[in-house]
Amino acid sequence: MKKEKIVFWTATLLIALFEGVMPALTSQTELAKEGLKHLGYPEYFGNALVVFKILGVLVLVTPQVPKRIKEWAYAGFAFDFIFASISHGAVDGLNGQTFFPLIVLGILILSYKYHNKINIAKN
Repeated sequence: MKKEKIVFWTATLLIALFEGVMPALTSQTELAKEGLKHLGYPEYFGNALVVFKILGVLVLVTPQVPKRIKEWAYAGFAFDFIFASISHGAVDGLNGQTFFPLIVLGILILSYKYHNKINIAKN
């Protein structure tokens, strides 16, 4: 059980850093605003995205949150990573920024898988 918790918390904290802390700290920079504009999204979309990312991270790292709500947060992040990859691929073609969201999606899947393993072991 200890290994499962270590893998879960490592993966989940990486997601929290990528999707909660970094966007909260950098979303209002000119670079972030230019990135959204480059992909064809309006500025308000970035603001909404940051709010939902922070809320999603809080759901994932708070143990008392019901499982059903955690499932929605995992699904929301999965859609975010998939659509980020599609957006970068459609605008810039295949490059590192096209595949990076899919790498983070892999980390999210690891977190989800180990979250479920821990819950099954509890019951």
